Amino acid sequence: MALLSLPDMTDATDLRSIVTVTMILFAVIDIIGSVPVILDIRRKVGSIHPEKVTIVSLCLMITFLFLGETILSFIGIDIPSFAIAGALILFFLSLEMILGIKLYKDEAPATASIVPIAFPLIAGAGTMTTLLSLRSTYDVKTIIIGVVLNLGLVYLCLKNLGFLENLLGQTGIAIVRKVFGFILLAIAVKLFRSNFAL
Repeated sequence: MALLSLPDMTDATDLRSIVTVTMILFAVIDIIGSVPVILDIRRKVGSIHPEKVTIVSLCLMITFLFLGETILSFIGIDIPSFAIAGALILFFLSLEMILGIKLYKDEAPATASIVPIAFPLIAGAGTMTTLLSLRSTYDVKTIIIGVVLNLGLVYLCLKNLGFLENLLGQTGIAIVRKVFGFILLAIAVKLFRSNFAL
């Protein structure tokens, strides 16, 4: 009987919205494109703990999702303005992915495996900005589902780094980055237009 009530969830959180939010976060987190960086960190520090990285990332993202708006209100910034700023960040992130350039990104530290990957690689400034930007368009439940789905994928990628390295290769990773770069660019434009009209 419990399984029969599951489809009702799509009434409150539309399946299309879940897919859209999940794809946005997937493009911003860019775990596939980050595989070379993570492999380099693993070579330097010896080992990576997928479970701890995933839990830390989840805590950071959910905390900012709920408290980020309060922090913004405290300093006098409204959500639409922050969403427009987020759209601009997504725009530049997409240019990095499409053109293969590096406009801004922290260098990967060599001192630890958990904190550098969870923050800023996964739950970094781009992800945090995107979460608050998404709140201007989607409900919290939809965003949380998108976060959980993405972090599930992050966990699988971290657990199977060697397999991904052999499967995709440098060319495959580059192709994935460019494809999601185009998707992210279109999302950035849409986010900007929808909030600029407010």
